[in-house]
Amino acid sequence: MVTDGIERQQISRMASSLPSGPLVLSLYLLLFPVCLATGSASITYHGGPLLTGNLNLTLIWYGQFGRVHKNVIRAFVESLHYNAGANLQPQVSSWWNVVESYQEVAGKGSSPINVKVVKQVTDLKYSAGKAVTSEFIQKVLRKATGGDSNTIPVILTARDVKMQGLCFTKCSQHGMLGDHQQPYIVVGNPESECPGSCAWPFQKPDKGPLSITLNPPNGNLGVDAMVIAFARALVEAVTNPYKTGFFQDNSNNANKTVEAASACWGIFGSGAFDGYTGKVRVDPETGGGFNGHGSRGRKFLIPAVWNPKTKSCWTLL
Repeated sequence: MVTDGIERQQISRMASSLPSGPLVLSLYLLLFPVCLATGSASITYHGGPLLTGNLNLTLIWYGQFGRVHKNVIRAFVESLHYNAGANLQPQVSSWWNVVESYQEVAGKGSSPINVKVVKQVTDLKYSAGKAVTSEFIQKVLRKATGGDSNTIPVILTARDVKMQGLCFTKCSQHGMLGDHQQPYIVVGNPESECPGSCAWPFQKPDKGPLSITLNPPNGNLGVDAMVIAFARALVEAVTNPYKTGFFQDNSNNANKTVEAASACWGIFGSGAFDGYTGKVRVDPETGGGFNGHGSRGRKFLIPAVWNPKTKSCWTLL
């Protein structure tokens, strides 16, 4: 392969971020052409409102969840504004600062977007069944919120609930409910139904190139995959809540709209390419792969987000 100076620099940077070893080197050589061909579509602003100020979440635990699931999800929300200290870098809150910068780019000033959990609802009896459809979403949301339109409901479904369509699109979704156009988020546990689609990089993918998998940073494949999906949905609910905010111009299908997180799909660190997360860290005690420190001593693997100022995908590492 003949490369110019810029391409040689790119090769050097990506090679330095990869682990060493003959197997990894072979994988790198196999996938490198994909890396050069990979690009991110630009996300532009379309004039609509964004979610700003105080975002009060109602977490709806639909089905059977263990303590670790609930603790990790709640810690992730807390981490959006948590200062872990100078000795624990990078921090999840730095990632959220990039999301907050969308306000400035949209000409709406610059202020914190404070996210907190104000209510939690548990549905252990699967009152709306075990298949997520549009009717399911409406029923669960109305029952859980009681008509309160001042919160953003987040449906978190257990591993035995089928997420129709989500295994083949974004692994989570955000939308609007009712006349008030109340934003909502749905996140499923992909551990049973589609780990190969929605639990990478903790699980080998169903298709695509040979991949290097990571151990989940909190020791649970299901909830660590849910954090990634939740993070993506939260970013896109904030930056494109009513389908008139930030998204790619030539994407107009509701299930395929390229938004602030999906524009950077599969990227978790610098030097990423198809099948490789990019630069991440490994916890020496647990072996879990992570790129951000959060509250309660938790570590998280947070997906890249489109930076509206640099017009490129941004990662914590």
